[in-house]
Formats: sequence, structure tokens, C-alpha cells
Amino acid sequence: MLSRNDVFVLHLADLLFPSWHPRAGETGPVNAFLIRHRDGDIIVDTGIGPAHQFIDKAYRPVRWPLPDVLSGVGARPASISAVINTHLHFDHCGGNSFFPGVPIFVQAAELEAATAADYTIQEFVHFAGARYKRVDGEADIAPGIRVVPTPHTPGHQSVIIETDGGRIVIAGQALETADEMDNGGDTAALLLSLAPACMLFSHDDRVWRKPGQRAV
Repeated sequence: MLSRNDVFVLHLADLLFPSWHPRAGETGPVNAFLIRHRDGDIIVDTGIGPAHQFIDKAYRPVRWPLPDVLSGVGARPASISAVINTHLHFDHCGGNSFFPGVPIFVQAAELEAATAADYTIQEFVHFAGARYKRVDGEADIAPGIRVVPTPHTPGHQSVIIETDGGRIVIAGQALETADEMDNGGDTAALLLSLAPACMLFSHDDRVWRKPGQRAV
């Protein structure tokens, strides 16, 4: 079984949410996650990618390069054996091109949605060596690591990790912040039904945890 210390938050950027966003005016993180697994390191999401005219004008990001952030936790792009994208919006797949030839696990419905020209930054999804592995619904990615469909986009998925410290759920953007776990609602109820000890979020550095559990 994985140790809870095998899961790392990778803070890749800060964004200023624009006027049309529900969090307009707030600054929020863009997080990815590294799972140290005996079969090879697995990364969940890959950040906002390189400079891009639309992203830089709309969100005014501050970036930390993905290879540098990986190095800070003792990993590197070449050590990654698999990528899991919670979904394919630009701020979750922007660094996919660091991993040519590496399997990228995405829900089939999400890959279909991403064919729309205005859904994402197309060059972040389609690049030389891209190797997408279509997932339909719940699926085991590696021993102790499973994906489950959750709301936000047509093919959004969250990641369940079984550890010696309890079940860690990477919610992705199924919820925006940890506060929403305590405010009720269908998505919070769905995530709670996964019996998490800890929950991590793409755009909130805080860790939600079950009472009595230590944070990651």
C-alpha cells in the first residue's frame, strides 16, 4: 500500500480569476499532484503550460515551470510513467507535452468534448507523441489508484488513492474550494460517498480532511 507521504501537491501557477469567472477578482493556485508509485511516478494534471496570449491576458498567471517543481520533490519528467488528466481545460493539461509517449488517462467523454475549438487550447492536447488512453467511467489506473467520474465537465474525473493513512481523493475541479465540502450540495455528497480521509483540490491549497485525520 502507498504511504500518505507518497502524494505531493505541485503548485504550478497562480491565476487572477477574470470577471466572468465565479471567483472573479480572487487569486487562486493551479495545482497538479505527484503520486510516487512502485510501478513508476504518476502525475495528475500538468498545469497551464507555457506563455500563451489568451491565458496571459485573461488570467495574468505567475508560473513555476513543471520540471523545476518536479525536481523539488525528487522527480523529473522522465520519471513519469503515466499522466491522469482530471479534465482537459487549459489549466489542467498545459504541460502534457512534457510527456510524449507516456500514457495519458482521460475519460472518453472528455476527449470528445475537447474536440470543440473553443473548449481548450488545442495545442496543449494535440502534440507530437501524445498517447491518450480512453477511460469509460470508473477504472483502476494502477494498484491502489482509481478514477471516478465527477461533475464539472462532460468527462471530469477525480482520483482515489489508497494509502496507509487512509483514502486520499484528488477532487480536481469537481469543487472549487475546500469550503464547498462543508456547504452541502450534490457534488460534496458524491465526494463524501467516496469515504475520503483527505481531499485535495486543483484551485485551493487547503486540504479538506475527515475529523481526526492529519493533512497530507
